[in-house]
This record gives sequence, C-alpha cells and structure tokens, in this order.
Amino acid sequence: MEKIYKIIIILIITLSPFSSHAHTQHYDDLKRIEFNIFRNNKHIGTHVFSFTKIEEELKVKSIIKFQIKKLGIVLYKYHAVGTEVYKNDELVVFNSTTNQNGKPKYVNIKKENDEFIIDGSSYKGKAPLDFLIGTWWNHGIVKANAQISAVSGRIIKQKVDFLGKKEVNFGSKNYKALHFNFSSIDANLKKNKKLNTDVWYDEETLYWIKASFDKQGKWEYRLNKVEKY
Repeated sequence: MEKIYKIIIILIITLSPFSSHAHTQHYDDLKRIEFNIFRNNKHIGTHVFSFTKIEEELKVKSIIKFQIKKLGIVLYKYHAVGTEVYKNDELVVFNSTTNQNGKPKYVNIKKENDEFIIDGSSYKGKAPLDFLIGTWWNHGIVKANAQISAVSGRIIKQKVDFLGKKEVNFGSKNYKALHFNFSSIDANLKKNKKLNTDVWYDEETLYWIKASFDKQGKWEYRLNKVEKY
C-alpha cells in the first residue's frame, strides 16, 4: 500500500502544472516566513524570508544570520542577504551578498531574452530559465534539472528523489509533509561541494518547513513562524 501511495504522489508531482520558473502563485498570501537554524541540535541563527507583491511583481528578500561558538568564543560567522524579483511568475532579477566568516561572495542574475546572465563569485556565464535559485522556499525546485547557488552563482545539476509522506514535529507544531532528497549528479565534485540535502514541504500549502544536511555537523532548518497578509 505504501509503495502504491508513493507512486501516486510521484505522479501528482510530475504531472501537476509546476512552472519551470517559479510557480509563485502558491505564495500570494505570504508576508513572512522565519526559520530557526540548528547545528547538532543547538540553535545558532535564523533564516527569514519577506514577501512583497505589487500587481504582477513579487519581491522575496532573504536574510540569513548564524554563528558558531565554543566556550563563548565565536568560531564562525555567516551573514547573507538576497533579493529575488519575479514578474508574471518568472524570475527576472536576483542579487545576493554573503559574508562567510570574513570571505565575501556574491551573485547577480538577470533575465535577458530566453536565458539568465549570471555574474557570481564562483560562476560567470549563462543558464537556462528552467534553472531555479536554490533558496528552497519555492517548491518548484523539485522539478528543476539544476539549481543556481544563491551564494556564489555556481550551477548545481541535481537529482531529486521523493522519499514519501512524513510527519514533521517541532514542539507542539505538527505537519504532514512531502519529503525529498536533493543530490548532485556530478560524481566528480569534491565532497564539500556535493549537494545532499533533505527537504520537507507541507502537503497542503506546499510551504517549505524543514531542511537537513550533514556538513561538519548535523544541520537543520526548522520552520518557526508564518505571517500572512
């Protein structure tokens, strides 16, 4: 029965009208979503998205802040600010700046004709319009062949596996979620460059509610708060 259920869900995801771009209409009523960031089950920071919509334009601002301490001493600090701009459900501009423990990184992306022009600290060049920004809030990323790093502009070709329907619990908050694993296709990448992230989306609203990955510790992003217009 479980196997049949998984097949049905996969068919729904495959055949549903996900835009190859943003599918932002699912987020028309969103004003703000806030995530707590944990490393080895210890709260270290936040990731906040703010949504502003004016007529056919949607602007999504993202702010990430966290720091890792040991014995009260800050060992690592991270701060990133990014802005996505969509018109008629298509990404037209993305800009971000990141301070990764003193190392600056950036991405500037704009849509020109039928492609993206990327100027990033790790990649400069072009990309198809069906590559999505890897900011996770947009569930359409489960259909993308590749994502563009929101930190450096790097192109990450991906394989997405649906792992089933799961219950996700944060204290008193309970969600029925769709669980996916995102992994890199390129086997030649160094281990620290490979994508291997589990992501959960709420079954009803398709809001991003959780992500987890291992990178010098166990990391988790857990949905903390949702504000609607």
